[in-house]
Amino acid sequence: MKFILSLILIAGSFGHAATLKSLNGEKFPIKLPKLEYVTDSLAIAIDKETMEIHHGKHHKAYVDNANKVMPKEKKSVLEILKTVSQYPAAVKNNVGGHWNHAFFWKLLTPDTKNQMMPERLQKEIESAFGSVDAFKAEIEKQGASRFGSGWVWVIRNAEKKLEITATEYQDNPLMDTATVKGIPVLGIDVWEHAYYLKYQNKRADYLKGIWSVFNWKQVNDFDIEALKM
Repeated sequence: MKFILSLILIAGSFGHAATLKSLNGEKFPIKLPKLEYVTDSLAIAIDKETMEIHHGKHHKAYVDNANKVMPKEKKSVLEILKTVSQYPAAVKNNVGGHWNHAFFWKLLTPDTKNQMMPERLQKEIESAFGSVDAFKAEIEKQGASRFGSGWVWVIRNAEKKLEITATEYQDNPLMDTATVKGIPVLGIDVWEHAYYLKYQNKRADYLKGIWSVFNWKQVNDFDIEALKM
């Protein structure tokens, strides 16, 4: 029965693509998004316990704290991120932490069809980086070399070109404080809590392993949307 329920939950989640518009337009009080897959369905790359702690405790803490520091805020999440330098550090950390994780969960999937990279995206990557392997290698390099906690991103920059960058803590390229600004189309959490139970201190192994559960259809959808923004 448990196995059948898991299959139903997984199957029911397929096809529910996220949009940058929905993530950016969220208003307060913000909510912890539900995962669209069961927590053990990504176990080939991310173990069940990590998923449950990461989503149910770490992300929930960002949501709860963001609502505490912004109890009467009327602006959207994107409006706050774009002017985050005007707010206390707690706003950057918690609103950023919420947006980053809400985005990240959408980039993971147990659905093998969504794990296949669309031809359009593959051509874009090959044009910008030479090959998909070179593209992944650069992401892994920047993610592994990120000192301390942070994120590695693929963005559409001001020239609408694909670019790989990294940020510290819960910062992201949407923020007015970002050194490299742009619209994220891919992001990977490289905080230790994202991988330590399964990979211990081997962040590079985590970065290689995560590709096996990556939702390239969603990346492609985000990228198409970013090109129109």
